[in-house]
Amino acid sequence: MQAIADAGQVDVLIGEMAERVGRWVADGGDWAVIGVKRRGDELARRLAGRAGVQRVGALDITLYRDDLSEIGPEAEVRATEVAFGLDGLDVVLVDDVLMTGRSVRAALQSLMDLGRPRRVWLAVLVDRGGRELPIAPDCVGLDLSDRGVGQVRVMLEPVDGRDAIEADGKGAGG
Repeated sequence: MQAIADAGQVDVLIGEMAERVGRWVADGGDWAVIGVKRRGDELARRLAGRAGVQRVGALDITLYRDDLSEIGPEAEVRATEVAFGLDGLDVVLVDDVLMTGRSVRAALQSLMDLGRPRRVWLAVLVDRGGRELPIAPDCVGLDLSDRGVGQVRVMLEPVDGRDAIEADGKGAGG
């Protein structure tokens, strides 16, 4: 794995994303920022804090995954933490890495089980490319979709002990 962004660069990316979300919020409406566990929820907390959004939640999508039968008893189910109704809200759904779109599909299904948002916006720290579903982010911190990267690893404090983005594959370092 090659370093793509250190803690300072990750902070800048999150700051830029928060500015964009802040512009959406400034246009009015009732907003919530909800992250996909395990790192999307940390990103959601940071984005919401910087964008001035009070409602923050976290989704566990484990039971909504289309590969759950392959994971089997290894799957770790965590609690979904959304302490407010979603009906009529503008929701920013946050994840760390977007590739195939399958996690986002699972997150959307999970959201719909909790209520009916007015609109859902997608914000991702890293877009890796390689979509299998017609899903596109509204806000991207770092677009690696044209770099031919293999795996992307996002590390965030406090989950991983530091903030960084690493990737492997051709073109990952440049």
